[in-house]
Amino acid sequence: MLDNLMNLIKGNSSEAVINNPAIPNDKNNAAVEAAGTSILGTLKNSLSNGKIGEVLAYFKKHGIGGGESDNIVKEATADYSKNLQKDLNVSASEANSIAEKVVPATMSQLATKTVDPSDKSFSIQDIFSKLSGGKSDKVNFQDMLNRFDGGKLDHDRDGNVDMQDLKSMFSGDGGLVDKVKGFFK
Repeated sequence: MLDNLMNLIKGNSSEAVINNPAIPNDKNNAAVEAAGTSILGTLKNSLSNGKIGEVLAYFKKHGIGGGESDNIVKEATADYSKNLQKDLNVSASEANSIAEKVVPATMSQLATKTVDPSDKSFSIQDIFSKLSGGKSDKVNFQDMLNRFDGGKLDHDRDGNVDMQDLKSMFSGDGGLVDKVKGFFK
């Protein structure tokens, strides 16, 4: 999974990183790795803070062509920009430009590939397992992701699956958050 993610990042980094004079050639790999660290770190932080529903919703929504303004993408983009500034001495404006070109495109492709049953390069189960250090292997995240279709998660029976339904599934006594919250710390 990590190799596949790095390949996605490299594919989205040619113009923004590799061919960018603001990043010395000997620092290209470090810049690409920093993007991976930011993406995985943001996902892990979201999960460890109990935002399992938000992460699953992100993958599902982007896998079917959803919007670009998710908090998860914004957080990963900002983190990557900060890392470029701090670790590679890239100016703030250049770092923001690089991060805006690399992170949203990579995360969108990651989500699309994750929910595509014909693409075996990523699976939600493998992603959650890696982020939890294997602690979440007994939870079937693929099944949860699949349930985001067809109203199967309409817990309040109001005809749509919304945040109220996700909150009821992922919080409260005995909810999923209580069961898996400690996996991602």
